Amino acid sequence: MKQYRVAILGATGAVGQEMMKVLEEQNFPVSELKLLASSRSAGKTLYFQGKPITIEEATEESFDNIDIVLGAAENDIAKRFLPAAAKKGAVVIDNSSAYRLDPNVPLVVPEVNPQDAFAHHGIIANPNCATIIALVALAPLHRLYHAQRMIVSTYQAVSGAGVGGIRELNTQMKEMANNEKISEPKVFQHPIVCNLIPQIGGFDEMGYSSEEMKMQNEGRKILHHDQLRVNCTCVRVPILRSHSESITVTFDKEIDLEEIRNAYKQAPGVLLVDDPQHSIYPMPADTSDQDLVYVGRIREDISDPTRHSLTFWCCGDQVRKGAATNAVQIAQLLISKDQ
Repeated sequence: MKQYRVAILGATGAVGQEMMKVLEEQNFPVSELKLLASSRSAGKTLYFQGKPITIEEATEESFDNIDIVLGAAENDIAKRFLPAAAKKGAVVIDNSSAYRLDPNVPLVVPEVNPQDAFAHHGIIANPNCATIIALVALAPLHRLYHAQRMIVSTYQAVSGAGVGGIRELNTQMKEMANNEKISEPKVFQHPIVCNLIPQIGGFDEMGYSSEEMKMQNEGRKILHHDQLRVNCTCVRVPILRSHSESITVTFDKEIDLEEIRNAYKQAPGVLLVDDPQHSIYPMPADTSDQDLVYVGRIREDISDPTRHSLTFWCCGDQVRKGAATNAVQIAQLLISKDQ
C-alpha cells in the first residue's frame, strides 16, 4: 500500500489533535507525520502510533516533500501557509473558513458530494461543523424529494469555540458549584454556565450572525443548489461536546415517513435513533467521540397542509465528524484512486 507524508497545521488545537487521533484510528497510510504550530508550541512533544513527534514552528519550508496537509489553524494562518503548501505539490484539506466559498475550491462532505473532491486545484475546504452535521442528515432526503427550504436551530457545544471554550465552561461550573462569583467571560459574550447564548459570530445588517449564514451559503455550494433557502438560528449551549440541530425542511414533493426511515437506515454516516415513545432519540451525550450523525424525532410538519414538509432532530460530534473526521475522510477519498 502506498504511504503518504502528512502534515497537520495547527496540530496543538482541539481539531488538530483530533486529526491525529482519527488518522491513527483509521490506519491511514502515513509514512511521515509532521506536526506544525506556532513558535510558542515548537519543541513540545505529541505522540502518534506510540511514537513521540516534536512539534515544529510552521514556515513555508515546512511543506517541502509533503503529500497531504490537514489544516486546523485559524483563517489568517491558513491564508499565510496553505497556498504555499499547495504550490509545493501537497493536497491541502483545510478546516478554516478561509476558502469555503472560493469558487475554485471544492467544499466537500464525503457522504454528500464526494465527486467534488477530485475537482480540486490543490486546496479542498472542510465545511462548517453545523453545516456538515445538517447536510449528512439532509442528503438522503434531498435525493428523494429535493429540498426547497430549511428552518434550522442549532444548539452548539462550547468545544466548537476551541479549547478555550471548554476551559471557560469548566471554570464556571466549578465556580458555581463552590458558590463563587462567576468569572468574567473571555471566550463567549456572556457566562455560559447554566445559560444559553443566541449568538455565534458577529451580526449582519439583517440581524443574522455569521455562523447562521454559513448554513445557507455552504449548503448551496455543497448541494449545487443555488435556490436553497435557509433560515438559521445558532445558539451556544453549556454542553462540552456534540452539536444538536432541530431542522424543518420543505421539499418539492409529498413526503412518506416509511420511505424516509428506510432511506436513513441505508444512508452512509447516519444512525437512525427514532423511538420517542420509549424516550429514544439523539442526544449529545450519546454522539460524542464517534463519527455518525444520529437522526430522530422524525415527523411531518403539521403546519404544512401540502405534506411536503418534515421536521427532525439530529446530533453529531462537531470536533470529529464536524471537523477532523470529515477532513480525514476527504483524504481517504483522494488516496482511494492510488490504492
